[in-house]
Amino acid sequence: METLESIVDFLDANVVNFGIEIGGEKLPLMVVLLLGTGVFLSLRLGLIQLRRLAHGFAVTSGKYDDPNEPGDVSHFQALTTALSATVGIGNIAGVALALHWGGPGAIFWMWVTAFLGMATKYAEVTLAQKYRQVDEKADEREGSVSGGPMYYIEHGLGAAGKPLAIFFAIMLGFTAFLTGNAIQANTVADTMQSTFGIEKWVSGLVTSVVVAAVILGGIKRIGKVTGVLAPLMAAFYVFGGLIIILLNVGEVPAAFMLILTEAFNPTAGVAGTGIGALLVTLMWGVKRGLFSNEAGQGSAPIAHAAAKTDEPVSEGVVALLEPFIDTIVICSMTALVILLTGVWNDRTPTQVTITGGDAVYLAVDTEGVLTPTKDKPESIRVDEGEPVYGDTDVRYGWHDVPVDAFYLDEEQTKPFSGVLLPAENVARGGDGTEYQTLYCPAVESGAPMTMWGFRRGLAPLGDWGHYIVLFSVLLFAISTAISWSYYGDRCANYLFGPRSVLPYKLLFVAAHFTGSILSLSVVWKMGDIALAVVIIPNLLALLILSGEVKTLTDSYFTRKPWRKDTEQ
Repeated sequence: METLESIVDFLDANVVNFGIEIGGEKLPLMVVLLLGTGVFLSLRLGLIQLRRLAHGFAVTSGKYDDPNEPGDVSHFQALTTALSATVGIGNIAGVALALHWGGPGAIFWMWVTAFLGMATKYAEVTLAQKYRQVDEKADEREGSVSGGPMYYIEHGLGAAGKPLAIFFAIMLGFTAFLTGNAIQANTVADTMQSTFGIEKWVSGLVTSVVVAAVILGGIKRIGKVTGVLAPLMAAFYVFGGLIIILLNVGEVPAAFMLILTEAFNPTAGVAGTGIGALLVTLMWGVKRGLFSNEAGQGSAPIAHAAAKTDEPVSEGVVALLEPFIDTIVICSMTALVILLTGVWNDRTPTQVTITGGDAVYLAVDTEGVLTPTKDKPESIRVDEGEPVYGDTDVRYGWHDVPVDAFYLDEEQTKPFSGVLLPAENVARGGDGTEYQTLYCPAVESGAPMTMWGFRRGLAPLGDWGHYIVLFSVLLFAISTAISWSYYGDRCANYLFGPRSVLPYKLLFVAAHFTGSILSLSVVWKMGDIALAVVIIPNLLALLILSGEVKTLTDSYFTRKPWRKDTEQ
């Protein structure tokens, strides 16, 4: 496990965070590429995300649907399949992580990423529709359509695009194992363990069986399941969030002001202050925004390519709704709940291990800032619950925040006295008793933070708010994994043909179970690494083919073909 963590940390530093150094901090290349492409496409397409938003809702409603047009699923089912992959753990755990690391200002940069991402997603889905491959003789369960960036990269860019298309398909197939699968299983397992004490492998086994039962039925079963799950889970989660917002409606303006203020002059979160804090806040907002709405990543076009239509733009306008629904609406709901209830910088009684899990050791640098380190101290003395440190001693932390008190009981009434022994993964009391776990007031992160916010926010109505998040985590994670399995198997089909689809699905289920038992930080970092790599060929193709997207757009809105559908 330590070897894996070292490899992941190296790749995280040299791939995800590779970029331009400003004021001692790096502006990651992935941030520049995503925002830059979004700005370029927004301007070239005349802010289509604003001008054609209403048309997107109209097409999604089904009023222009023609069942005789080529494809496997309706506009609505294509949207819900894609939304099932995007509306998920990023909305629950991703927002909490952005607040934990970047402070409230990160939410603003999530909004910016979403707004620009609407144009990006419109472009990639329009191209996916144009260059999709339809095989009427294909297995009915798997669907007759194969589409996505690998097809428009290869056929849109010509022979020179073939190597890029292959690279994209390999990387997205790998990303499907992580971003859309292992992270989902990990969040479910982490939530079930923190709530009910259920072992992670048990949760992983249960969700793996459910995912396998759906994905082995092919795209049509996936479309039917997500067509029910996506609206249900979104409505359930949003309803709970709205109640909390209404109960605290007087504080909502202050929460929005905090987000806007911290976006450009951050003072909260682990970042600190100055130019470095701004870049860290921006980076976490963009990273979590991308993870949440997936614009520019090239995954959603695979689902949208299966929609029944002969007009590429008609599915493009449906796709631009995704970042709006996912980030502007649902992620904002999560952020407001966390900020209004104050749990983002509060501490909660937490059972901790001495090493492993979310435990971390923090070194003091030359400027007095605490940063994670692999150098564990031989021991840390604890006197009546309080750790005793010298000025430069390595500190014990949980979720990368120092812990300032240790207890023997969950109620935190019995202070621990003795030593923490990281090498032995135990705490030894003054009487020689050894403890595998202790309790402490710790800062939460990920899904448990959001769960805490719902529990506290709905406390006036009873102690049940956290079950909304628990239920949503289960639905979001399972539906996301189901949709991502389709993305991955289309990549396998592109690379190796139809016979590779079933083996890929079996590996996908195995990766789901494996993700449930890995540590939170490792799984999320692996997902970010995959994202940072896979976006490059897709964004390059979008920039080169942007003129083609504009031509298709102008033609569609000049001809207004949807009118003929309503007249029939």
